[in-house]
Amino acid sequence: MIETFALPFAQNALIASFLLAIAAGIIGSLVVVNRIVFLSAAIAHTAYGGVGLAFFCGFSPLFGAGIASVLAALIMAVVTLNNRSQSDMAIGVIWAIGMAIGVIFIDFAPGYGGDLMGYLFGSLTAIETGDLLAFGVIDAIILVWAILFYSKLLAIAFDDKFARSKGVKVAPLYVSLLVLSSLAIVIAIRLVGLMLVIALLTIPVWISQSYVGSLWKTMALSAIFSLAFMICGFAIAVAFDVTSGAAIALIAAAGFIVSAIVKRLARRVAR
Repeated sequence: MIETFALPFAQNALIASFLLAIAAGIIGSLVVVNRIVFLSAAIAHTAYGGVGLAFFCGFSPLFGAGIASVLAALIMAVVTLNNRSQSDMAIGVIWAIGMAIGVIFIDFAPGYGGDLMGYLFGSLTAIETGDLLAFGVIDAIILVWAILFYSKLLAIAFDDKFARSKGVKVAPLYVSLLVLSSLAIVIAIRLVGLMLVIALLTIPVWISQSYVGSLWKTMALSAIFSLAFMICGFAIAVAFDVTSGAAIALIAAAGFIVSAIVKRLARRVAR
């Protein structure tokens, strides 16, 4: 086990885990408090269309996923910005279109079954040096954005109408949140896959909210939980030769269940 983590592919995976944990902690917290989890899920599944198109045309699937997810984020931002009640419609339509396009292009580009599984459910061996550089750039953008606009993001998260009355430009921040969510999803694709990315963006946040009361503390604690879940998931994937994304998702779910039990027991003891 220790020897495996000394190998280059495993070291790349651990570095990518650290970078993804930062993005997941920040973006995941904002996704949860703004109640746009299912919008983010639609963006993630739309990325499948970009992956299929990339396989068909012969360019980087990660680049294809990024283009598709950013485009989906912009479309959903326009549709839902002034009428959140239309979000269900946007989610259903864009989700279906993205997945359908991906399936059709994959059908026309046979021979990519193994590679495709890596993008759907994550792969330990998929991370390359170029990916790490791209992840670092995305992380830097998310960090700078969160620091510069933290107070406005906080205001929008808890009362966007009040934020508008105070002169906060809600529209640009809402659009930027969805776009950066799509970029965070692109990072996660390589590690946990398109099908399980939402688990990593949400479960650590739900756990963290039980222990801290401020948004920035939730972001920080969520990043720590995300990193812990990914490292444990990787260890299980290596030890039992299972899919890394599924292992990470199960560890995160187990962490959520354990946390809920501990909190309930703590309340009973306090009484």
